[in-house]
Amino acid sequence: MSISDRPNLVLGSTSRYRRELLERLRLSFTVASPEVDETPQPGETPAALAVRLALAKAQAVAARFPDAVVIGSDQVADLDGTPIGKPGTHERAVDQLRAMSGRTVVFQTAVAVVRASTGFVQQQLAPVRVRFRRLDDAEIESYLHAEQPYDCAGSAKSETLGIALLEAIESDDPTALVGLPLIRTSAMLRAAGIDPLRAQA
Repeated sequence: MSISDRPNLVLGSTSRYRRELLERLRLSFTVASPEVDETPQPGETPAALAVRLALAKAQAVAARFPDAVVIGSDQVADLDGTPIGKPGTHERAVDQLRAMSGRTVVFQTAVAVVRASTGFVQQQLAPVRVRFRRLDDAEIESYLHAEQPYDCAGSAKSETLGIALLEAIESDDPTALVGLPLIRTSAMLRAAGIDPLRAQA
């Protein structure tokens, strides 16, 4: 496949974290807002919510760019089956971190790749098990004031100071916790016709 024949690549996300992660693959891509309602459905598990939203985001953007390969992704923190999303405010972030203190949380990170013109659709889930330290209020306040992670699921910004909140991380796709599982994403992009390694030639 020549460079001119490669489909355009679109990241269906406004997250700067996902944009920075996708840039690691050194592919040319554009960014589009998916504008998807992220409200959980009644009885929906965190894993099912993440998968549904990742696909919905990819499909929403693919409807506007049918010839492009579109990536959609979503992450939901899962505390014993209860979904924990982005806190949005300092007060909610404090509540989230208090609830997760000393507990194991599964960050359900889903990614979907869609190309509407060919009917290509793939989606995968990359769960990450994260064990939090027992945190006191002073540590929580110090972390939140330093990082202000109010746009991160579960208030956990592990790529910076948030790593000090944790005891252990278990994952087979190490960038999944930040928001985009690049091993799975790369595999789906290859299946869709974009090979990150061959694209460098």
